[in-house]
Amino acid sequence: MISIQEIRSHFPSLTRTHNGYPVAYFDGPGGTQVPQTVVDAMSDYLINHNANTHWDYPTSAETDEIIELSRLAIGDFLNCAADEVMFGANMTSLTFHVSRALGERWGAGDEIVVTELDHHANIAPWKRMEGERGVRVHQARMVPERGVLDWDDLEKLVNKRTKLIAIGAASNALGTVNDLARARELARGRGALLFVDAVHFAPHSLVDVRSMDCDFLVCSPYKFYGPHQGALYGRKELLESLNFPKLEPSPDSAPERGETGTQNHEGIAGSAAAVNMIASFGQGGSRRAKLESAFADIHARGEELFERLWRGLSAINGIRIFGLPPGEKRTPTLSFVVDGVHSDKVAQRLAARGVFVSHGDFYAKTVVDRLGVRDVGGLVRAGCACYTTEDEIDRLIDGVKEILT
Repeated sequence: MISIQEIRSHFPSLTRTHNGYPVAYFDGPGGTQVPQTVVDAMSDYLINHNANTHWDYPTSAETDEIIELSRLAIGDFLNCAADEVMFGANMTSLTFHVSRALGERWGAGDEIVVTELDHHANIAPWKRMEGERGVRVHQARMVPERGVLDWDDLEKLVNKRTKLIAIGAASNALGTVNDLARARELARGRGALLFVDAVHFAPHSLVDVRSMDCDFLVCSPYKFYGPHQGALYGRKELLESLNFPKLEPSPDSAPERGETGTQNHEGIAGSAAAVNMIASFGQGGSRRAKLESAFADIHARGEELFERLWRGLSAINGIRIFGLPPGEKRTPTLSFVVDGVHSDKVAQRLAARGVFVSHGDFYAKTVVDRLGVRDVGGLVRAGCACYTTEDEIDRLIDGVKEILT
């Protein structure tokens, strides 16, 4: 297992101080810190290769090659072919884009199932189909006491009219990892498509779209140490059959037919660099094998850190923790509230000690509403990343204790 010191050496931002404290970044679920290799890849592209695509001069050909190599990298990250990888501004934009194209096939009498546990980027695009196409959207309940899906409710909602199930691989608010195999069986049993939001899942467990047997999957490289960029996997036959909104002269083959306009080439280059950095932490004969090795270590370390954080905060009177405990299927992301203290004040007090956490609803609005914490400003969320240390966990726990004294 690669040492935490070696991992941290890749991230220049970890040298930052605030009020005399070294900064501990627990805001990874909203966007992780970026290694130097990602910055270098983006800078190299802009300085040495910057051009538009598909023209017969060197920098354009180099741009084409960089994009293709990046598709291969994301393909290895997701376990799919390069021509099944579509890039976009972010997960939200990509989901809206695909939903509009899929919606042309559906109308009154057709149904979509979403969940209360999801980020609204995997709810709102499908809800929009109600007004645009007359499609009926059902929302499966969550169980607030445990922060999990009510699977009985979800199963009741799926029927012969269901065209798509949209589900998160993991909750960005609570860390709950969903049973995608169960969702797949429900979808396949009714001839429906399966759309997976893996934005919060992908930084912690290696995605495998083949074993998931999903039709679409979206992720965000800026959640796994890359730049602000979105990436989508789609079955090739689906990408080639969908009527994406596009300009007539633009490419008509997958996946470019789904990429509207000129892409963020430097972001695409940086996304590949992020995958390669994670792979460099592992061992194996291929990039995919190295990623498997690296993620096994990242997952094990994350579980240890999360248990330390859970036990430390659980021992403090006046703290309410939400979601599944250590040992359950979840990511190392913990959300809590401090009794009597608004969540933004908690974040401010911790930030004064150099501990950066996020607060609010994180666009998982329904989760916050169902937990009944809207009146205190939503949740305080702390996420462990590959660079998180035990000392930083202890500093967070001590900072919360101080707020209550």
